[in-house]
Amino acid sequence: MIEVAGSYDRRFTAVRDALAQSLAAEDVGASAAVHLDGELVVDVWGGHTDAGRTVAWERDTITNVWSVTKTMTALCALILADRGELDLAAPVARYWPEFAAAGKQGVQVRHLLAHTAGLPDFDDPLSVADLYDWPSVTARLAAQAPRWEPGALAGYHSLTQGFLVGEVVRRITGRPLGEFFAEQVAAPLGADFHIGLPAEHDHRVAPVLAPPSAPSGDLVAAPPGADRGASAAPGVGIRVSDANTLAWRRAHIPSVSGFGNARSVGAVQSVLAGGGTARGVRLLSAAGCERAREQQYRGVDQILGASMRYGMGYGIFDRSCGWGGWGGSLVMVDLDARLTVSYVMNQMLDDGGLGDHRALGIVIAAYEGLS
Repeated sequence: MIEVAGSYDRRFTAVRDALAQSLAAEDVGASAAVHLDGELVVDVWGGHTDAGRTVAWERDTITNVWSVTKTMTALCALILADRGELDLAAPVARYWPEFAAAGKQGVQVRHLLAHTAGLPDFDDPLSVADLYDWPSVTARLAAQAPRWEPGALAGYHSLTQGFLVGEVVRRITGRPLGEFFAEQVAAPLGADFHIGLPAEHDHRVAPVLAPPSAPSGDLVAAPPGADRGASAAPGVGIRVSDANTLAWRRAHIPSVSGFGNARSVGAVQSVLAGGGTARGVRLLSAAGCERAREQQYRGVDQILGASMRYGMGYGIFDRSCGWGGWGGSLVMVDLDARLTVSYVMNQMLDDGGLGDHRALGIVIAAYEGLS
């Protein structure tokens, strides 16, 4: 069996074994964590940070987790709502007046969180470099007309959601979402997760690796079933390799540019499973946590082409809520069991669907520890 480092409660030996099996198969380097009642009961990692398998994945190795970042952005919004600074049912234009343009005066904050705002992509093509200009990107979104009646349909806002929610947060707090997250969430919890990675952490970053199925050694982001060749469907053609640049690390792209590992992802999201408190730090009320799985939409997602349930910034999956990142990373939060399971890796897979068997194996193993 592949060697796995770290520590774990004996009840959760199956999680360690599941990670070892994954590392012996598709994974290059990865980490898994389980938090129960806000406490870290599994913290394991193994493998390597590079495709050549010459550099070991260490305890504090971090990598880009793609759309798992959305759960961090959503948590910021829930915290502001819990403090009474943000009304999730209010028009976005209350906080961001320019957003009312092009018939969007009725779009509510909750629509942004639930992918029902009708702004799933940019009307005009953007380059990846354009994403680093926050004022320009948010101005584009403010000027766009919705593609459907807000609230009536859902379509995964894979890239735009972070800018939309992030601008609302910025208008309320006067700070970029990445800074608000760092000061109000990561720092109090001691969580090693970053949206806008400081240069001092560069040496710990494991580059993300394109799926073995990518013929060119790179891959363009696209919805399941779409052409993933030379260009992506409208908007921005983000490639796997973009996440390995210094510009991407420094950028605040609150949908997809977060850096962390399983321990840090779980450290943040375990706040929801702990009724608003984790390791003695309270960020939310119990009622504020329940908003995460307050259903806003159930039906076919117009972009993903699959049946989805969306809460306030989180996908709802039976008793749990959470979300995954492009290529495999995942966090799942079970508020009833007070359980948080997280998995982060650098080797992306492209199974052409919405799930990943590696992360699912970690989640199943974690539930075995509860029985």
